[in-house]
Amino acid sequence: MTDRSDGLNQVLAELRAAADRPPERAVSAPPALYNRADVLDLEIERIFRKGWACAGFAAEIPNPGDYLTYSIVDQPVVVIRGDDGEVRAFSNVCRHRMAVLLEGRGAARRLICPYHAWTYGLDGGLIGAGHMERTACFDRGDYALPAVRCEVWNGFIYLTLNPDARGMAETLAPLEPVVARYDMAGYLPVLHQEQTWDTNWKVLVENFMEGYHGPVAHKPRSASA
Repeated sequence: MTDRSDGLNQVLAELRAAADRPPERAVSAPPALYNRADVLDLEIERIFRKGWACAGFAAEIPNPGDYLTYSIVDQPVVVIRGDDGEVRAFSNVCRHRMAVLLEGRGAARRLICPYHAWTYGLDGGLIGAGHMERTACFDRGDYALPAVRCEVWNGFIYLTLNPDARGMAETLAPLEPVVARYDMAGYLPVLHQEQTWDTNWKVLVENFMEGYHGPVAHKPRSASA
């Protein structure tokens, strides 16, 4: 265990050293950052369980009952627009036998469990549980779907499992003057794709963060093409 911990500390020290280098002396992150299981465990703990994740556009669920589903690590989440127009997120798991309530994207006036038909409203409250009225100690108010923190910033839906996370509006406030002219809150989705990439998640993020490949891999087609 000590050797494993020492190895992880060494990798993190190498990462810090690489991050501290001036731009003109930049180097790639240490290879171990991409293939060590303990690095992934740390990322799950410090990033995915504590940070914010973007689940999609609010414009994808414009009407009451419209929903989309998402997963943060091993937690299924449903994002749904309520009757009051607010976008909310809940655990996408029935409180009875833990069946997943909804899949994909769509519209629903109620969230109905496919296993025993426990039924939840758009506010996450339990409104129907067959035959449970026979149990004297059962109170529907005790079985609402757990809420997941949800914020909409410039039309983007953000989720976090961390109750103490700094709000996205506050975190991204310095970007407001930069993005204001793009009116992102008015964006409308035109295409939805779900893909599974057989690679470390950081490789995908790094690819989209750099524009070095753009003029080559994404060069404009000529008019005659």
